[in-house]
Amino acid sequence: MHSLWTKLMGAFVLVILVGTGMVVFLMSQTTTNQFELYITQTGQQQAVQLAPVAADYYTRSGSWNGIDVALRNPWGYRITSNGMDNGMMDGDMMGDMGGWSGHDMNEPHMMDDMAMVFSDRIILVQANGTVVVDTAGTLIGSYLQTDDLAKGAPIIASGQQIGTLIITPLDIPATPAGDFLSAVNRSALLAGIAAGSLALILGSVLFVQIICPLRRLSTAAQGIAAGDLSQRVQLNGHDEISQVAATFNHMAETLQRFAAERRNMIGDIAHDLRTPLSIIQSNLEAMLDGVLPTTPEELTSLHQETLHLNRLITDLRTLSLAESGQLHLQKQTVEPGSLVQQVSDRMHLSAQEKNIILETDIASDLPPVQVDPERLMQVMTNLVDNAIRYNTNGSRVIVAAHRTKGRIELSVSDNGPGIPPEDIPHLFERFWRAEKSRNRATGGSGLGLAIVKQLIEAHHGEVQVESQTGSGTRFTIRLPVA
Repeated sequence: MHSLWTKLMGAFVLVILVGTGMVVFLMSQTTTNQFELYITQTGQQQAVQLAPVAADYYTRSGSWNGIDVALRNPWGYRITSNGMDNGMMDGDMMGDMGGWSGHDMNEPHMMDDMAMVFSDRIILVQANGTVVVDTAGTLIGSYLQTDDLAKGAPIIASGQQIGTLIITPLDIPATPAGDFLSAVNRSALLAGIAAGSLALILGSVLFVQIICPLRRLSTAAQGIAAGDLSQRVQLNGHDEISQVAATFNHMAETLQRFAAERRNMIGDIAHDLRTPLSIIQSNLEAMLDGVLPTTPEELTSLHQETLHLNRLITDLRTLSLAESGQLHLQKQTVEPGSLVQQVSDRMHLSAQEKNIILETDIASDLPPVQVDPERLMQVMTNLVDNAIRYNTNGSRVIVAAHRTKGRIELSVSDNGPGIPPEDIPHLFERFWRAEKSRNRATGGSGLGLAIVKQLIEAHHGEVQVESQTGSGTRFTIRLPVA
């Protein structure tokens, strides 16, 4: 009872029932009103034709007694009142009868009018509003309102209105008029039922097209929740449900990629931690066994391994805090040119050891930036250290600071071997290194550029890389002006 199919079908059936009911009701009301108007107008026309007969009868007899007989057979009354025998009428009588009948005196019209009079209800009201004649026998002696009198025709004698003649069907449900209304209402109801049934069939087809993709989505989502990240949903069409399916597939692919990256990251962390720990453990065991002498040189080597471990753990913590948005920055107003010069001075000896030329290109009158100087120094040091590590003897590394489009632009560029195009999209990923052997002497831990990206984004800046194989590499950082 709580399925989407049930809810949609229930709502659709309710809409169909309400819509069909309203259409049938309004159609019935409109048809009935229009038909009643037609009956009223037809009755008025008949009353206008018979009003002269009633006036003549009242003038001759001085009362309304027996008027219903005369109105039921106006032609016979006219013949009798003119003293005609054996159904013969002279020309004057024919003219008189043609005048009050409203059409030519011919047999078909006479029979039609007489048939309508006999099938209708005749009500005659005196000038004071009292009903004196009612062929249905229910209103005699009662008073009619002005609205009811307006449906009839006035009876005029000697220039005065002596009454009102009203002609209406005896009983609408039992007459052809009633049958007509019933047939129209029945047809409207059947049409509504047929239209509703067709709408239900079409709605069912539409709901199948909606429900089936949603069920496939639900099944795939349950698979994802169970750990099967290979689940995908088939795309059919370009509607909103297909867009949801495409979004789901993209989400599944992202989750699968993140899961693979997490597994790789755990493996990389384990590898980078195991290597220095293995060296420390094996050297200490050798010293304890007396195989390796405890000399200052050996202790210095062990100390270097502990420093590497500490640096790796610090990098991991920094990266984790930056990615979660919990890294606390101690921002200060810093001169970018001075910071670039400090980085160059710090890395000068490392560049000399590899016979690499380290230069600075600092524009004058640079505006200050609001940054954490320690973190920005870490970023620039990482970039310069990478440039020195991956370049050969005689290469040139330039650390620059310029102002571009309202921002401060810091860059580290070199003329070394460059980066292959297929490697550029992965440069800022954690533990990714172009040198796949993971030799710490050449490749580092693989966290440096990932930390650079996170720290710069924490400063509301951006970092980009441009490189071509054999033409050098340029890392560019853009920071907002303080």
